[in-house]
Amino acid sequence: MTRSTTHGGTPRGRVSPDPPPDLVAAPGYGARRLYQAYLAAWNRHVDAVLTGPQFAVLSAVRAYPDADQTALASAVALDTSTMADVCRRMERRGLISRHAAPHDARAKVLTLTDDGVAALAETNRRARALDDALLAGCPSEQRPHLAALLNDLGAQWEGIADRDAI
Repeated sequence: MTRSTTHGGTPRGRVSPDPPPDLVAAPGYGARRLYQAYLAAWNRHVDAVLTGPQFAVLSAVRAYPDADQTALASAVALDTSTMADVCRRMERRGLISRHAAPHDARAKVLTLTDDGVAALAETNRRARALDDALLAGCPSEQRPHLAALLNDLGAQWEGIADRDAI
C-alpha cells in the first residue's frame, strides 16, 4: 500500500490502497491510466487550449487538403457529431475555414487558415517532444512497432465496441 503525504513528507494518516490485482490485469484499466496520463502531459507540455482531437483534425486537414468534414472524422477517430463540434470551435478560433463542397452543398470542406498552419506547426513541435519523453524508455528501433501495436489494438477495440455481442 502507498500512503498519502503532506508537503513535508509526513503521512496524513490516509492510506491510498494499491489497485486490486484483477483491475491491474484488465487491459481497459491500463488503457484508461495511459489516456489520463497522456491528457495530463498534453495539457501541461503541449497545449492547454488546443486539444488532442483538435490537433488531430488540423493534422488531417493538412494531410488531406479539401477533404470533407465527414470523411476526415473517420480518419481522426471521431464520430460525426463530435467532429462537427470540434470543427465549429476551431473555425471560431480562426484555425480552419469550412465551405460547401463542390460536389455536395451539404458537405463541409475544411482548409487550414494561416493561423491554423502556425498553430499546427508549433503544436506539432511540442507534441513530438512529448512523444520522445513518453517513449524515452523504449528503444528507438521499437517505437514504430509500439505505435503500430497501439493503433492495431485501437482498431480491434473499436470493432468490438461496434459488435452487438461479444
